[in-house]
Order: sequence, then structure tokens, then C-alpha cells
Amino acid sequence: MADYTARTLWQRQPHEVFTDQRYHRRHLLQFDGGLEVPGSSSPHSVPLPYSDPAAVDPEEALVASVSSCHMLWFLSLAAKAGFVVDDYRDDASGTMARNAEGRMAITAITLRPAVRFAGTPPSADALQHLHHEAHDACYIANSVKAEVRCEPKTEV
Repeated sequence: MADYTARTLWQRQPHEVFTDQRYHRRHLLQFDGGLEVPGSSSPHSVPLPYSDPAAVDPEEALVASVSSCHMLWFLSLAAKAGFVVDDYRDDASGTMARNAEGRMAITAITLRPAVRFAGTPPSADALQHLHHEAHDACYIANSVKAEVRCEPKTEV
């Protein structure tokens, strides 16, 4: 067992009334290694100027978390199978829609990993198998209710 922590910090500005809903959503995400990441609500949820489009919103963080977990498992499994990965890029996306309960949720996350290998790359079937194994092993994908899809491709 392991515990993972993150600290979220937000503070109202003195000029903000707050109860009128006209307050900033910018906040700071702190991680145990010392990294600090600016956070905010999504401009899709809270209009400007109360959200910060340059900051990471929770929806983006969820998509990035699934993508990162999948990649880390894929790299491990590819190495174990004897494949050398030179480059990995994933243009992941998440879809916000109403779920089966009628609530707004990230209902699907699509991973689009593009992998470049040194030497002989795996066959298409072997690549699909590696991504399938990575998906099955990914702690984050196993933790969310959203469907997590993977659409891998090999780059030359």
C-alpha cells in the first residue's frame, strides 16, 4: 500500500466579495517532490476572468494522469519485451458530457500514443498487446469510471 499526496492552495483576494460568485479560481497545486503547478477551473466551466486558461484545470490533470500512467507502464513493458523506445508522445483528450446518472463528467479519455522505436519495432499486433497490457496495469485507468480508450500509432 502507498499513499499519495497533493496540496491545493487557494486564497480569496481582499477585493473579492466571494458570495457573488465573482472570485478568481486560480490556485496552486503542490506535490511532495517540491513541484508547484498553477491550477484553475476550466474556462469551459467558469468564464474569464475568474478562471486562468494558462493554468492546469482538474479535467486536464485527469487526462494527463491517465496518459502518464499508461506511458510509464508501456515503457516498462516494452523494455521487458526487448524493444527500445526512443520517443513517446501522447496527444490525449477527454470528453466532458452527461454520464449515465445525468451528471457532467469526463465520460471518455482517448489516448493517442505515438511511439518511435530504435531498431525493429514491434509488429502491429505486438504493439496493440503492449498497449493493452499497459492499460490493464495502469492504476489511474483502473481508478476512474470513465472509459479509457487507447489509439496507438508507431512513428517512423
